[in-house]
Parts: sequence; structure tokens; C-alpha cells
Amino acid sequence: MDPHHGIASAFDRRAALPLIRGLAGLHDSMALVDDLGRVVWMSDGLAAMCGEPERFRGRRWIEMLLVQSEGKRLAETLSQVGYLANESVALRGPRGESIPVKLCASRLGDAGASWATITVARPETHATDRPLPDAPDYLRAILDSSPDGVVVVDRNRRITYLNPAAEQLLDRPRAEIIGHPVDQYVERCEKLNRIAETLRPSRPVRDEDIKLRRRDGTVLCVSISASLVRLPDGTDLGAVAYLRDVTERRHTEEDLARSNAQLEHYVDAVSHDLRSPLVSLLGFTRLLREDYGARLEEKGRHFLDRIEQAGRTMESLIHDLLELSRIGQSEVSHSFIDPRSVLAHLHAEFKPRLDQDGVTLELPGNPPQLRCDRTRLYQLFSNLVGNALDHMGEVEQPVIRVEVKALPGAHQVTVSDNGRGIDPSDQDRIFEIFQSLGPHKQGRRGTGMGLAIVKKIVEIHGGRVWVESRPGEGAHFHLTLPCV
Repeated sequence: MDPHHGIASAFDRRAALPLIRGLAGLHDSMALVDDLGRVVWMSDGLAAMCGEPERFRGRRWIEMLLVQSEGKRLAETLSQVGYLANESVALRGPRGESIPVKLCASRLGDAGASWATITVARPETHATDRPLPDAPDYLRAILDSSPDGVVVVDRNRRITYLNPAAEQLLDRPRAEIIGHPVDQYVERCEKLNRIAETLRPSRPVRDEDIKLRRRDGTVLCVSISASLVRLPDGTDLGAVAYLRDVTERRHTEEDLARSNAQLEHYVDAVSHDLRSPLVSLLGFTRLLREDYGARLEEKGRHFLDRIEQAGRTMESLIHDLLELSRIGQSEVSHSFIDPRSVLAHLHAEFKPRLDQDGVTLELPGNPPQLRCDRTRLYQLFSNLVGNALDHMGEVEQPVIRVEVKALPGAHQVTVSDNGRGIDPSDQDRIFEIFQSLGPHKQGRRGTGMGLAIVKKIVEIHGGRVWVESRPGEGAHFHLTLPCV
């Protein structure tokens, strides 16, 4: 049967489809009803028990029950408290026969929503179900003492075991949880798809966030890892889920993200504000040199050179600050890039400096493709090669070498030089903002932003960066970029 079968005509089909897909993956026997109690969808399992869904589509769900007065009482309870828990009732079979079941119901979303309630029905007995085997005392003691919540659900997504940590997370005694459908404790209906994916046998899940609803109505953000439970003979017994409360951590991360966004916005605004007076300063120094340069003495021209040099340094600093603040503002584009085209462009740009300083730039012949944003990859190579040119010092035969090699699950890029090297005490701080070791070859100091930009780009792409060096033995800058 089509899992979307049985949607009432007045029901918003587009809004309902994601929810119904989640429901179809959660339970064998269930129905979705609207805020008036009318059936808009039922699962294959429930249809097999009660007959074709056309019999109930658009009619009140309590008409599925054999005793109508009992149904009215349950509908009232559901309307008042928002859920039903393991109510013993009888369904009306296709030929009017009685089918004993345990019935659970849970409201999704706010009261008054057009699909406000899920009703779950399951037979009292399942001849094909096998109970979980009794765990040895020491295994149960291990699970009970775990600081993380442990929940076991059977094939019908009913909770069959939870440890004390899970009880504490849900703020409910075990007796009120065992035997209930797992979706009853999820905060929002849009999470049903995620739970269904979590409990799918072929797709174990690691560290997915869901929200759990506690007895007092508060909501916890919980990181869940789940996998299938199978007996040695291959019998599927359901799934085991491990729960960790990450509410405080997520709040901290959200606060940190907001702070970073505010800081990046501030840097962006200040950088733009600084650029206007700097343009004026450099413009007036140019006019001063053109109109009055011949009247200045050597000392005056020297002062003018110092002003222009300081202005150019400030201009580079503002540019780098803006670039650093923009990294991470837009979504990272993960595509595989051939580094040879990027390095060929870089080599052409650096050729005048390389020829002037007599530096040989060695590039890889047949490197693997790198999973990175193309613009950011160019910035990585540009800053690392530029850093080597600026700081390798005086060498008889200076060489800068770029290497790319494949590692398990990642690629490693190495930019090496045979220059003066870096003292071990400085190797950590050189990746911090505004840190620059000594003057460039031209005598001016750098902005101290290049390696900070490299570090931020690499970390946004999920990699890491480090340096290996000894004084007088050159420097080897390494970075990794995940390839999956």
C-alpha cells in the first residue's frame, strides 16, 4: 500500500507528506488524525487489522473501536492531557470481530494544529515477536551505571528498556515509559523522519541531535547514537540508542556563534571606516611628492617615504582584516579542485618576486584533486608561498617546494623552504592574528595575518595546520583537507 494513502481532501498534502514518511518508518500500526479527530492516514499494519482505510478516511478515529462509549472517554482524555498511554481497548475488525490492542496517542505541535494527534495501536500479543533475552546481572549493572542514557526499542518502536540516566533525562519513572512508543517523547513532529532514519537497521546513526520532551514540558537537546540489535542467528530485536544531554553545550555554541558573528560584523564595519581616511592620506602624500617633492631635502623625502610605507602597511592590514572576517560568512563550497591550475596561476603572479630573489618554486607534477573552495585554495597556497618568500632569509640557492599527497580520508599539502627556519618557541603563536616573526626581505614588517587566514580556512574545511622547523634548517608547513 502507498504510505501516503488515505489523506483526506481537506488536508494539506504538501505539509503532511514529510510527517507521513516519518510515521511510516516508525510504527507498523498507527493512524494520523486531524484536530477534529478525523482519520487522514493509516499505516499498512493498522489497515490490515481494521480493513481498508476507505472505511475510516475522513471519519472520527474512535469509530475504529468496538465500544464507542470507551472511545468518547479516550477522546476526551486525549483532548485534555495531550496523550494516551497503553489503554486496553478493542478494535473493530473487518468482519466486526474484536481485536484486543494497547492504544497510545500523542499530540504533535500546538493544540489546534491541522494534524494535532498521532494515534498508535498495537496488538496485545505478537506471536512473531521475540522478547529481549535476559541480560546477565553484570551487564545490566554496567548499563544502569552509565552516565549516558541508554534506551532499547523493539521492532515496533516501543521502549523495552531504559537505564536510570535515561529516566533522569525524561524526568519520568521507568514504569511510565516501558512499552510506550518512542515518538511520544519527541518535542516536534518534524523530528519523526530523523528518528525513523536513526532506527533504520541499515543506517546506524552517530551523534545526531534531537529534542526530547520532559514531564514538566521543558525540552532537552540530546545527542543520539543508535544501531540495530541482532541475535547471533540474525534475528532483528530492534535498536539500542545512547543519549547524551547536550543542551548546555548547544546553548554555549549558539552564544559563541552569535558573538563571532557580531565580532566579524564589527571588524568589517571598522575596516571599511578606516579605509576612507587612509585613501585620503595616501592621496595627499602622492600630491605632496608630485607638487613639492623637488623642494624637500633628503630628510624630508625620507619622512615622506616612511609615511607612504606606513600607509601601505595599513592598507594591507585592512585588506587582510576584511578577508579574515569574510572567511566563514558564506557557506563553504566543497568541490574537488585540480591544484595544478591554481598553482600555475600563483606561479605567474609570484614570478617577478621569484626572479628578483632568485628563488626556485617547485610544484607537484601529478597531485590528487583537493576538496576545497577554489578561491580559498588559492589563498592557502598564496599565503604559504608568500610567507616563505618573506621570511626564509638569505640563502645561497633558495627553494620553495609545494607537495600534495593522499592520506586515508584526507589530503596533505606541504609547503617547504630551505631558509632560516623557526624557533620551536614561536611555532604555535605564528598562526595567531597580528603575529609576524621579524621584517620581510624588503625591510618592512608584515601584517601578521597570512598564517591566521590559512588556519581559519583549513579549520572551516575540517582540517588542521601545523609547522615543523628548526633554526637554520628551513620550515615545513603542513595542512590537511578531508576528502570525504
